[in-house]
Amino acid sequence: MLRTLFSPRLVGLHLLVIGVLVSFTFLGRWQLGVFEASGAPKLAPDPAPIAVSDLAKVGSHVTGDVAGRRVTATGTYEAGSQLLVADRLPDVSAPGGRAARGAGFWLLTPLRLADGTIVSVIRGWVPSAQDPAAAVPSGPVTVTGRLRPSEQTDAVERSGQLPGGQVATVSTAELINVWPNAPLRDGFVVATAPTPPPGATAVAVPPPTLGVGFNWRNLAYAAQWWIFALFAVFMWFHFVRDAVRGGRGEERRPAAVAEAGS
Repeated sequence: MLRTLFSPRLVGLHLLVIGVLVSFTFLGRWQLGVFEASGAPKLAPDPAPIAVSDLAKVGSHVTGDVAGRRVTATGTYEAGSQLLVADRLPDVSAPGGRAARGAGFWLLTPLRLADGTIVSVIRGWVPSAQDPAAAVPSGPVTVTGRLRPSEQTDAVERSGQLPGGQVATVSTAELINVWPNAPLRDGFVVATAPTPPPGATAVAVPPPTLGVGFNWRNLAYAAQWWIFALFAVFMWFHFVRDAVRGGRGEERRPAAVAEAGS
């Protein structure tokens, strides 16, 4: 049997099947990688900043399709109304609340525009509530940043009752009651300019992305290549089995002839 298995014809078959298995496995893994990459978010066009009043309105919601858009706003910060968003990391996409308990604070400051409306602005991040960098600049300021939809009041798992002047989320529904003296525009702006004062950290905010779905055709292609590989193994097994059976038959034939002659 070994002589049959390692005959030149079968050795060539073995090498051919090994090459087919390696190639088809690689091709299937490549198609699987294309399938996985197809579901990853893609960067959307990132146009120049526009006035925040064009996207954030009073009494209407900022929708997800404008999340991350660059906006600009000119006004004056209301220092006496600043809030600290507790248990946050310097990244707007990072989880907050109990998941980031004690991590630090976002500086949430109302910016009053020339028309009297208020825009919620995240000016930066500080590690403690008493940090001197939390001081609010005075005078007119022009803020450039990225617009974000209002957070849901249950967006984070709260870690308990917060002290006065602190909130758990940047929720327009809650801020309307905290800042009742002026119409509040929906959503909030994560400032990218001007830079935070020394001691404060800019809060990272992602650019807009396109919602994309998986390309299921590539997954089917991957499965197809692997099925082909299994079929090659199936055909190799049957071919080798038939060759071994044929070799055994040839070995028995001379023995049978010798016995008949004796």
